[in-house]
Amino acid sequence: MQTCKLCNKIFYSNEALLNHNRAKHTEEAKKKLLTPIQKKKIKTWATTVVIIAALIGLVSFLISNIETFPPKDMEGHLEVSPPAHILKEPMSIAVHKHMLEHADGKEGGRGGVIINYNCEDFICEEKLVENLEAFATKYPAHVYVAPYPNMDAKIVLTKLNQQKVLTEFDESLIGAFVQ
Repeated sequence: MQTCKLCNKIFYSNEALLNHNRAKHTEEAKKKLLTPIQKKKIKTWATTVVIIAALIGLVSFLISNIETFPPKDMEGHLEVSPPAHILKEPMSIAVHKHMLEHADGKEGGRGGVIINYNCEDFICEEKLVENLEAFATKYPAHVYVAPYPNMDAKIVLTKLNQQKVLTEFDESLIGAFVQ
């Protein structure tokens, strides 16, 4: 025997009770999929996931749009000089910063000028590196030339607290920056 919980009628089979509920208690007979508490938990979790995804997306966007240039300050430098003024390998950041302070490591000496180039990510003219190196030989005391991979420019001229970005070799602009 089965009893209807809504109207207390007695039925002799489950099928009879089911038919009664369908006919007399349509709304009550429908099972609710989720309770209000479950709905609230799902809504809270979904909102949390959307907010976290938005924050991750924002951080990724901001990081991907950061431009990479050589440093132009001395913070964190080492008192070490590079092996030469014309380098075929990138200069370490700490040494780069030291050359901005004083070229060739001479205390109280003139600050250096560093010409960095990036021919990995940019198409460089046939003799760009040769031209930059030849220019540096005109100023052997304080001008350095070195590649700077992953830089967001083809050529960057750097001296203490100053930078100039170039898209091509321009001897007069480089000379004016060095002076």
